[in-house]
Amino acid sequence: MQLILRRTCWTPLVLLTLALLVRHRAIADEGMWIYNHLPTKQLKEKYGFEPTAAWAERLMKSSVRFNSGGSGSFVSSSGLVLTNHHVAADTLAKISTAEHNYYRDGFLATGHGDEVPAPDLELNQLVEIIDVTDRINKAVAAEAADKAQQTRQAEIARIEQESTEQSKLRSDVVPLYQGGAYHLYRYKKYTDVRLVFAPEFSIAFFGGDPDNFEYPRHDLDMAIFRVYENGQPAKIEHFLKWSATGAKENELIFVSGHPGRTSRLLTVDALKFQRDVRVPQQLNLLRRREILLQQFAADGDEFARRAKKDLFSIQNNRKRMIGMIQALHDPRLFDVKKRAEVELRFGGDFVGRFSKPSEPSTLGSPSGLEKNSMEQNGLENRSAGSVDPWDRISAANEHHAHLFKRHLLLEFGAGFYSDLFGIARSLVRMAAEDTKQNEKRLAEYRDSGRESLKRKVFSPAPIYEDLERAKLADSLALLLEELQHEPEVLGKALAGKGPVVRAVELINGTKLKDVEERKRIAAGGWKAIEASTDPLIVLARDIDERARLVRKEFEASVEEPERQAYGEIAKQRFAKFGTSVYPDATFTLRLSFGTVQGIDAAMSGTNERIPAWTTLGEAFEYSESHREKEPWKLPVRWHDRKAKLDPATPFNFASTCDIIGGNSGSPVVNREGELVGLIFDSNLLALGGEYQHSSPMGGRAISVHSGGMLEAMRKIYDASKLADELGK
Repeated sequence: MQLILRRTCWTPLVLLTLALLVRHRAIADEGMWIYNHLPTKQLKEKYGFEPTAAWAERLMKSSVRFNSGGSGSFVSSSGLVLTNHHVAADTLAKISTAEHNYYRDGFLATGHGDEVPAPDLELNQLVEIIDVTDRINKAVAAEAADKAQQTRQAEIARIEQESTEQSKLRSDVVPLYQGGAYHLYRYKKYTDVRLVFAPEFSIAFFGGDPDNFEYPRHDLDMAIFRVYENGQPAKIEHFLKWSATGAKENELIFVSGHPGRTSRLLTVDALKFQRDVRVPQQLNLLRRREILLQQFAADGDEFARRAKKDLFSIQNNRKRMIGMIQALHDPRLFDVKKRAEVELRFGGDFVGRFSKPSEPSTLGSPSGLEKNSMEQNGLENRSAGSVDPWDRISAANEHHAHLFKRHLLLEFGAGFYSDLFGIARSLVRMAAEDTKQNEKRLAEYRDSGRESLKRKVFSPAPIYEDLERAKLADSLALLLEELQHEPEVLGKALAGKGPVVRAVELINGTKLKDVEERKRIAAGGWKAIEASTDPLIVLARDIDERARLVRKEFEASVEEPERQAYGEIAKQRFAKFGTSVYPDATFTLRLSFGTVQGIDAAMSGTNERIPAWTTLGEAFEYSESHREKEPWKLPVRWHDRKAKLDPATPFNFASTCDIIGGNSGSPVVNREGELVGLIFDSNLLALGGEYQHSSPMGGRAISVHSGGMLEAMRKIYDASKLADELGK
């Protein structure tokens, strides 16, 4: 029987109780492992499974990364790619119109000729990893500290350019361990990508925002694309076989995907910065944008359609960040981090001095940060110029706190929330950077990434002027509220007008909605930028100097000191733990593992054990328990085809696999490398996974079951022909 009791209020007292319970449980599977350092020893000792080189290569090359954010996998020799509906949302929104709303109503191509090209989608398949740490460190070693950043970036640019010319593959140098290591990732790019299948939004996101990050779930959060080469479906060597039966409870499974970001190796002071500055300010920005888009969508169905994709993304991230900030305010997290930091920094003799838990009342006040853990034990912090790397990171974070808002608004563009402004800025910077040698350019404008950049800038995807005006007006108002101390920037941004009037002037006056106009300006280089009277080009050009100064200050005072300091800490960590410690996530391919597991009664918040999986039949029961009201209303065709379904077919399942944002769309495979599921979410208790592994406290990864996907495709969507292709 399905558990209807799913709403759980995780108070600090409950979290404390769970934390105490965890101390008496076995250490759970943990890690987002890079493919050139897989945890073979741990897997063999605990599960009697040792992945072969062929097994790892096949899984690695079956995995793909979406440039829109998210993961996927090849699931046929004819180029089929499986991912989530919400990863496909960007494409679904761009190909939808008022007459054909594929994002809402779903899509099925009846043949290759009906498959719809994605306007600007790029998929990356990792084919090789090369360790280039020694080369970069050797280049930097001969330089003074103040030249290290420039020298490092130049060497990275040379490596990427050499690799691209040699291999003809996309080549990205990725810093790992916060700069303790550097690996060159080579990707094959697929740019002719076409939509094949997507279900309705209402079943892909069944339960809506109330059920997001909850478990149990009943979602068909899937979509299928196909990659083409030379106008024909690509012939794929490495793809995943499809398991119709799926994984069983307690079975070992693996997730191969692209986790976006974790902060598990940050110092204690860096975590305080996350808690008191970064996460709260970003959360406030998301809440503001959510209200804006809700108001825009309320004007009618077509307005709602235009805002839907952005609103979904913002609501998802807002809820995710609430989970993150709750984790950051849990004293248990800081106790664990402090003990680990002191042991690494000073040795095991100091650990006993940190046995007393932090007082909860000292956490969570932005104006009253608790003292550094060493200060609490009579170890004074040294000056910002100290040789101690932890002290240097602390000083860098203090500077970052003062700089964060300007950096967010000006360099990241939060003060200019507009797709058209983003295009204008890219054109301005592309022209400016092209006047420099490749190794002296900003990282995102180097030759190695030029084709991917142009694909975004010249995308034919629709841009809606009414939505652009609303977004830009609100962000200009935010700029006015937050940057009163920057009168020159405000003068250029607003030109003496109010935010609404200025936004109308900018959006109505620009010609950048025309892709050919963008290409004309780009072809003209810096001379075309200087001569342009397009209001968005003029604005992007006028504020670029100030934005670059903010970026330069960030790189010199925050990024580079942290990179050097974390590099030194990484050496200590390597000396003590070797590669048994995995690096933080960087939106590069990782392997995690765990088992299919429900949630024990002690951790469920319901006093009942939550089973490891839900079924198709339970989706109907759950909908009925909510009186078929939105967002628990099943699509009409589900009711029409209900009698054809086997109600006992597994639908969604939970596991202890270690995932984070970016893993959406990742394949879940068994020991044989067969696809048994599709990652699409986690529960609330897993949202602290950015800072520590969460499964011992009830955190779970949530997947769509391979059997449930097949059952729905065959019996609800008349997609048997497509289903027959899967795994072949």
